[in-house]
Amino acid sequence: MQFVVSKQNLQKELGFVQGVVEKKNTIPVLSNILIESVGESTIRITGTDLDVTIRCDMDAEEITTPGSMCVQARKLFEIARLLPDAPVSFKKEDNEWVTVKCDRARFKMVGVARDAFPEVPSFKSAPTKLPASVIKTFIDRTIFAITQEESRYTLSGAKFVLDDSGARMVTTDGHRLAFVEKKNIVRNGAKESIDTLIPKKTLAELTKLTAGFDEEISLGMDENHIYFQVGPRLLISRMLYGQFPNYEMVMPKNNDKSVEFNSSLLNLAIRRVALMADERSHAIRFHLEPNQLVISSQNAEEGEANETIQTDYAGDVTDIGFNAQYLQEFLNVVGDAKVAFEFKDGNSQAQLHPSENGDYDYKYVVMPMRI
Repeated sequence: MQFVVSKQNLQKELGFVQGVVEKKNTIPVLSNILIESVGESTIRITGTDLDVTIRCDMDAEEITTPGSMCVQARKLFEIARLLPDAPVSFKKEDNEWVTVKCDRARFKMVGVARDAFPEVPSFKSAPTKLPASVIKTFIDRTIFAITQEESRYTLSGAKFVLDDSGARMVTTDGHRLAFVEKKNIVRNGAKESIDTLIPKKTLAELTKLTAGFDEEISLGMDENHIYFQVGPRLLISRMLYGQFPNYEMVMPKNNDKSVEFNSSLLNLAIRRVALMADERSHAIRFHLEPNQLVISSQNAEEGEANETIQTDYAGDVTDIGFNAQYLQEFLNVVGDAKVAFEFKDGNSQAQLHPSENGDYDYKYVVMPMRI
């Protein structure tokens, strides 16, 4: 195999593909990427860890000899980043070795046989098309609430539902829950319903693929995989299996007290007070009384902090403990919007949401802490 591609295209596509490549090297071949020619003028790069696969197509300046090669993903990405801005030529040598040349630079890389690289699932199902902006918004507003604990398998991804009423995504780690929904989405292509659990790694890679992409994404499912076609790039992911918690049961129904905050002001106040919170629990106290909120924290070894925010609150005096980090992650996503904070008492889950949701129904539920 022999071909020439531009340095910019090579670096860009390798940036997408190397993100999914196996880092732990439990199966050595998974640290490689497959590079193959497709037709007369396209080079296809594929990387996989067997759970998530990314396949990128790019234009070749020249394909002298069609074929395929497998080389180390990370090493090639490091090389591509430092190459001069000139055409890059690849040539497959004997014993699977690969020669890479660019201007006056020349590299010889160890390759592996094409047969050793795993087969990638093919995209069979009729795709549904959705605006990329919807997928991006869903992931941005929910991914942070996915559990970090590997043992909680069904919580290590997002529940994604697409049906006739619209689309929604839900994530939880058992202590907080993020929910976002968009009604009446304009869908093109197949109108099939989707109800699945998408792994966190897939969502993270999808965020990279959709950055700066404003067209439609094609998505579809088969028995084991979900597919996302983002322009010339295809992401294929195994789905998670198991029973996702009944999130509707967690949504508070009787939160009869409400107060509105400027999200940025609240976020900064929490950040300051959290400097004195316990490093493991990140616990802070909300003390609500008429017309003001006092946020406080204390740490037996380092000291204490408090800050007062003026509010339009007119209800009973209430104390609620929270993990500061959980509140900050939501407020970081919301940005400068006004935020409604709804609660019942100090022992029940609180709910936060933008005061003006716009096109999206976005809710964030946080369990209180004992303090």
